[in-house]
Amino acid sequence: MSATAAQFLLESRGTQRELDAFVVAAGFDRAGDSAAFALGDGTLHLVPVADRNTWRSVAAHDGAILSLAPDAAPTGFITGGDDGKFRRVDGDIANFGSKWVEHVASHPGDKGKGLLACAVGKAIHVFDHTGEKLKELPHPSSVTGLTFDARGKRVAASHYNGATLWFVAAKVNSPRKLEWKGSHTAIAIHPDGDAVVTAMQENALHGWRLSDSQHMRMSGYPAKTETMSFTRNGKWLATSGADAMVLWPFFGGGPMGKAPIELAGGDGVVCTRVAAHPQQEMVAGGFTDGLVVLAEVNSSRVLPVAPPGRGPISALAWSPDGSQLAFGTEKGFAAIIDLSKR
Repeated sequence: MSATAAQFLLESRGTQRELDAFVVAAGFDRAGDSAAFALGDGTLHLVPVADRNTWRSVAAHDGAILSLAPDAAPTGFITGGDDGKFRRVDGDIANFGSKWVEHVASHPGDKGKGLLACAVGKAIHVFDHTGEKLKELPHPSSVTGLTFDARGKRVAASHYNGATLWFVAAKVNSPRKLEWKGSHTAIAIHPDGDAVVTAMQENALHGWRLSDSQHMRMSGYPAKTETMSFTRNGKWLATSGADAMVLWPFFGGGPMGKAPIELAGGDGVVCTRVAAHPQQEMVAGGFTDGLVVLAEVNSSRVLPVAPPGRGPISALAWSPDGSQLAFGTEKGFAAIIDLSKR
């Protein structure tokens, strides 16, 4: 499909705005009712999916928003900022003063009793769904990535020289330490919970298989991997950092001894963001020239959905049902594309 056709898809199925500030992150709430764009000027732009022409701006932070995630509840969002605040849209959860809240994460939990977490310096702070603090978890160096596992039983952090996993409900905190020398900058946990993968400063990935402590090394990237996303069943790990979306196989003994596949590449433009579809074997990718594409994993068929020209893609997210795709750029362009069947 040509760039003209991609422009037509954005124009015919999308809503778009020039927000005039770096789009740090994009996301949807857990119900899929609202999208949010977090900006470097401290504003949060909220868009109801049912009325995508109504964009509402909220002054969320006095300074840049550094992180965004859906709330543990079906609706709402949590954010962290360089003003030291960990917030919901309607109020503060915690204030850490002059320290930056660089990463936030949540899990819906069981029967509405979800979890919230934020990373501040060398510590993870864990809260219950009401915002009451449960525990503080220390690390040897600054936390660079934060995530819950699929069941919400463990919270994990990447940091210098490895990663650390904690059981949230443990009465005595005795973390599992995953060691590998170097600067680890992001983290992902396989859906089945048995593999942890980190991105590294040296343009490579490192992984650990928890069941047998096997190490996994994935290298060859021309640029740093900033985002990683497992496909819905954990068969593939999609990554940015090359001139294509690079997918590593997590089946048949992989990724050790297995070559990755590359989707939507070949023109020398680096992929900056990836997001695996929550329901299908499909991955969205955003590139430094502003191009956004969808790629089917099994067929390698590529569908361009937004053309180049609006700045490097800095944010990319699917709605929970996979019918909506939100993206934003470093130049402040933001859009939501409706990909539902008609």
